[in-house]
Amino acid sequence: MAKIGFIGLGNMGGPMAANLIKAGHAVKVFDLSEAAVSKAVTEGATKASTVADAAKDVEFVVTVLPAGKHVLSVYDGPDGVIANAKAGTLLIDSSTIEVDAARKAAELAKAKGLGAVDAPISGGVAGATAGTLTFMVGGDDGDFDRAKPVLEGMGSNIIHAGTSGAGQAAKICNNMVLGVSMIAVSEAFMLAKRLGLDAQKLFDISSKASGQCWSLTSYCPVPGPVPTSPANRDYQPGFAVDMMLKDLKLAQQAAASSGATTPMGALAESLYALYSNSGNGGMDFSAIVKMLDGDK
Repeated sequence: MAKIGFIGLGNMGGPMAANLIKAGHAVKVFDLSEAAVSKAVTEGATKASTVADAAKDVEFVVTVLPAGKHVLSVYDGPDGVIANAKAGTLLIDSSTIEVDAARKAAELAKAKGLGAVDAPISGGVAGATAGTLTFMVGGDDGDFDRAKPVLEGMGSNIIHAGTSGAGQAAKICNNMVLGVSMIAVSEAFMLAKRLGLDAQKLFDISSKASGQCWSLTSYCPVPGPVPTSPANRDYQPGFAVDMMLKDLKLAQQAAASSGATTPMGALAESLYALYSNSGNGGMDFSAIVKMLDGDK
C-alpha cells in the first residue's frame, strides 16, 4: 500500500480520497475547507497543514482542483508540490484543465526528477463515491504503470490515452460529445411532448433504435424512464451545468488553438452559458431540458 498526498477535497476529491483510504493506502490530505479536511480525517486520513506538507514523504501526490491555474499554482513555487516532493514521487492530476496546462505541469515535474500524469475523470459524484470512475491518463508508459494501482483504488476503467496532455484531450472531447448529445436528447423529448408522444414510449423506442446513447439510456433528462437520473430528483447535480460549461469552454479553446471545426460544440457551449447565466449553474446539466421546454 502506498503513501499518498491528496490535495483538493471537493465533490469529487472527497469521495476519491475516501476510496483510497478504504483500499488501504495511507492518505495525507489538504484542502482550504476545514470541514472537508475534518471529514476526510474521520474517514481515516491524516491532515496536512499545507500543500508542502501534503507533498512531503509520500510516493504519490493526487490533485483534484478547479482549473489549470490552480494546478500550476499548487505545483510551482517554493511552497508547492514540486519543490517539496522527494525525487521519484509521481504526481497524478485528476483535475480537468487545459491540455497546454497539463503539459506544462508535467514539464515542471519532470525537470525536478518527478513523474507526472494527467488523469482526468468521468463518472460524476456517483462514480467517485462508488469507486467506479473512468480515468483517461496522459503520460509515459512507466508513469502510467506506476499510477494504475493507485487509480484502481478510485475507478474501474483506467485507460492510457497517450503522452502528457492526452488524458485532458480525451476528457474534453468526451464531454463535448456528452454536452451535445444531452441537448439533442432533450430536444427530442420536447418535440415528442408537443406532438403528443408519451416520454416513456419515446424512450422505449429510441433506447432500442438508432437514437440510443448514454444521455438517453443512463441519464434521461425527463422524469420517469430512468429512475436513477437526476430528472427524478429535481435535477440535483451529479454533474452541474457550470461543470459542463467549463468543459465545453475548454473544448472550444482547444479547437481554436488546434484549428479544429466544432460548430455543434460551440452551439452547446452557448446554450449552457445561457442557462448558467439565468441562475441555473448549480443544477444538473441534464436540466437544460427545462430551458428547451421554456421552463427556466
